[in-house]
This record gives sequence, C-alpha cells and structure tokens, in this order.
Amino acid sequence: MPDLNARIGEVTLRLARRSHDRRQRYLEKIHKAASRGPKRGHLSCGNLAHGFAACGSDDKQDLMGEAKANIAIVSAYNDMLSAHQPLERFPALIKAAVRDAGAVAQFAGGVPAMCDGVTQGQPGMELSLFSRDVVAMATGIALSHDMFDAALYLGVCDKIVPGLVIGALAFGHLPAVFVPGGPMPSGLPNDEKARIRQLYAQGKVGRAELLEAEAASYHSPGTCTFYGTANTNQMLMEIMGLHLPGASFVNPDTPLRDALTSHAAKRVTQITAWATTTRRWARCSTRRPS
Repeated sequence: MPDLNARIGEVTLRLARRSHDRRQRYLEKIHKAASRGPKRGHLSCGNLAHGFAACGSDDKQDLMGEAKANIAIVSAYNDMLSAHQPLERFPALIKAAVRDAGAVAQFAGGVPAMCDGVTQGQPGMELSLFSRDVVAMATGIALSHDMFDAALYLGVCDKIVPGLVIGALAFGHLPAVFVPGGPMPSGLPNDEKARIRQLYAQGKVGRAELLEAEAASYHSPGTCTFYGTANTNQMLMEIMGLHLPGASFVNPDTPLRDALTSHAAKRVTQITAWATTTRRWARCSTRRPS
C-alpha cells in the first residue's frame, strides 16, 4: 500500500487533534447506549404493546421477547422524484429477507426528499440546504422509539444522504447499512442534449422540442444520468463502507438490484448485537466439556 500523502496526513492529524474531545464525548455516549443491550427490552409493557400493535401475529410474538432482532427501515421514498421512486418496493423485499435471516423488520419512518433538478431557478431551491437538517431530524424521530437493534437507510442525493448519515450518527450504537436506489439507464446522449439546448437558445427550436430532449435524457426511475451529486453521494457511501460493495451503480428494478437490497437486509441483521450474542452462545454450546 502506498504511503499516505504528507499533506493529507497533516490535515488528517490536525482534524483528529481538533475534534478529539468532542469525539471522545460522542464515543462515550455511543458505548453507553450500546452497553444497555437491545432497547425494547427496557420499554414498559404499554410502550412495547404500542410498538408492535400493527404487526402480524408472528412478528408480534417475536417482538414480545428479546430472542430476535428488530430492524428499522428509514426511507426517503416518494414517487415524484426519479431517484427515490424505486424505493417503493424495497420495504417488502427487506422484510422478507430479514425474516429469512431470523429477525423482524418494521418501517420506522419516512424522511422528505427534494431535488435541485426540479427546483433549480425556482423559490423551492432556497429550501435545499435546510432540508438536510429536516432529514436528519426526521431520521432521529424515526429511531427515537427505542424499538430497534439496527437500521437500513434508504435514500440518495446530496441533501438526503448527508441528512440520513447525521441522523444515523445520533444513534451510532445501532448497526447501519445504507441502501441506494440505483441510477437510471442511459438516455439521450449528453452531446445531443447540449445540441438541442443550443438550438433552443438560438431560437431555432421551440419549448416542445427542448422538453422532448430533456425528457429523453431524464427518462426513467433512478438517479440522474450524469455524474452529479446524486451519483457522487452513492460512490462516497460505498467508499466509506456504508453500502454493500458494488451496490451503488446497479440500475433500479433489476434482479441484481433486488438481490443487493435483500442482501443488505440480511447483512445488517448479521451484525446486530442480537446476532453477535447468538453466535457467541452457539460457539459456547458446541464446545466439548473438558
């Protein structure tokens, strides 16, 4: 492995020193939360009954005890934005995969998702950066019920993903996997789109021709077809190890996309404190007496 660039090392060290005290306080808080074990075990009977009242009989029975983990689903789904429309199908896939892994999943909450592609040049764009804080707060609210042992975060784009990360960090004792929706397949080539835009600027084609070209470019579910903030955020999540390897750039509504979503659900179940305790117990129970 090549040596770390000296300048990068210097900046990293300076950041580590500057954030040391706050980082220590955060880690102490997270370790304290983790040491208490699965949270729903500390809820009163009335609290817990509210938490699983709408579940099916099997899930309800599982959540009454502490033998199975409960996975939170936090999603930025809406069907107006192409990047988030694919997330509509994910909760059902996740619940089935988690059940196969021996646990339970509940949809914990939704967060807002906005798109600069729609609001650019409009008053709504002024809410863009503010929405990040709203997403973070909505994520925290979704997890505040203390019903969960891990969480899956469904979202893309440059406001939603950072907001989900901020919310997830507030509950850093819960294992987490981020689940992307995937990019839309290639549409109208960029050169051709640019050519139509130039013709429109010159007054040689009208709004109908321009809109047809734009619609041929942004044409299906998934993140935008250019290397903008939606796709760079997916890349960053994968680099940070918060996505499954290779998950970022698989098109929506394909067998591989569904398989990756299901595997993300199984993976987060495997790294819960419940699963770790179960594996430790299993190893101890299979040892031969000395």
